[in-house]
Amino acid sequence: MFQRNRKDGLTCTLLVLAACSAWAQPAQPNPLGGLPAPTPALTAPSSPGGVSPPLTLRQAFDAAWLRQPEAQSREARQQAASARRQAADSWTPEPAALELSVKSDRLNQNQGSREIEAGVAIPLWLPGERSRTGALADAEGRATASRVVAAQLRTAASVREFYWLWQRARVEHDLSQERLSNAQALVADVTKRVKAGDLARADQHQADGAVATAEAGLAEAASTLAGASHQLRTLTGTPPEPNGLAGLNAGAVAEPVPAIPPDFASLDSRHPAVAELLARADVARRSTELAGVQTRSNPELTLATTRARGLYGEPSQQSLTLGIRIPFGSDSRSRAKLASAQAEGIEAEVQLALERERLLSELDAARIRLESARSQVSAADKGSQLARESRGFFQKSFRMGETDLPTRSRIELEAIAAERQAARARIDLAAAVSSLRQVLGLLPE
Repeated sequence: MFQRNRKDGLTCTLLVLAACSAWAQPAQPNPLGGLPAPTPALTAPSSPGGVSPPLTLRQAFDAAWLRQPEAQSREARQQAASARRQAADSWTPEPAALELSVKSDRLNQNQGSREIEAGVAIPLWLPGERSRTGALADAEGRATASRVVAAQLRTAASVREFYWLWQRARVEHDLSQERLSNAQALVADVTKRVKAGDLARADQHQADGAVATAEAGLAEAASTLAGASHQLRTLTGTPPEPNGLAGLNAGAVAEPVPAIPPDFASLDSRHPAVAELLARADVARRSTELAGVQTRSNPELTLATTRARGLYGEPSQQSLTLGIRIPFGSDSRSRAKLASAQAEGIEAEVQLALERERLLSELDAARIRLESARSQVSAADKGSQLARESRGFFQKSFRMGETDLPTRSRIELEAIAAERQAARARIDLAAAVSSLRQVLGLLPE
């Protein structure tokens, strides 16, 4: 510490100190830029006939994403990342502090002694601390962005699961309705032939029993559909329209088939799940580097001016004080910070290795599942076509009295089963495409 008498006034010195304090915290633009705004929920327009088009997977995903905590907190996290970047670009690690003090003998001797001191304490960066703080702020900004994309992919996984469960339930419900309609048509034919004396009363009872069985199956399918609709509503917030698949056409709501990469290395760092863990590992690495230089509290530069008077009638004296405050280091505190940052880095690296192995395994399984689903669709469509043609033949022969009722009932059940298998195969193919896109880190389209 040293002091030097000056003739300058107290006011000018305080103005200079205030200006230095203002320079310590400059305003900086946001270097991260804005994250993409959440996509609003899509509302499908009604068709000219007043029937809403099928609910698409993209519409369900958009509605579900807007309800997620990550979507609603994204703007606040973006602002926090921008503020950290601005703090790293400032001249001081902490804002400067203004110090004011007054010393007087008024309460004891009261001889007119008085001393007024005003100053400012400016914290200083440690060597290498500023650059490492900026690197950590950049890494945290990238981690915030990657966390949002990874949360979108996790939301897409849940939506895809419940969406295709709902579509399977719709298929079962539509086929149950068709089975009931066919059973009722069969009852009408049997009733005519019973009245004509071509069939016995027992055949009428058998046909009525088939209608009762179809009604029970429709009630069970309706219950399953209600449960699937409730699950989808829990995600999206709104119940799906009741007219899901027109004519059991899964292609109307299926996602496009993605290009399958030859290996996982081509999309490793671009996959949202991997990118999130890479960003976490980068944050841990930057935190370790910063903890390595933050071995003590920040030093402070003190600049103060003093105006003093000894007794009544004596002229006031002006002096200027310049000092520096250097805290001692704390080995235990610095080691605790460093160990915590290193532990975070180790966890992120291990999770990254496990996630890569999981994605690689799921990619191979998704490829096989897609090829199998394609083969099943081809075989099921062929079997369904043959069953429909056979049902038409036996319907005509039954009306002409050439086929008995048990054979006619068996052919009807076989046709319904073939249609159910074909419809399930088409839904399974669309779900297999969604699973492949999920493994590749692609959001619904």
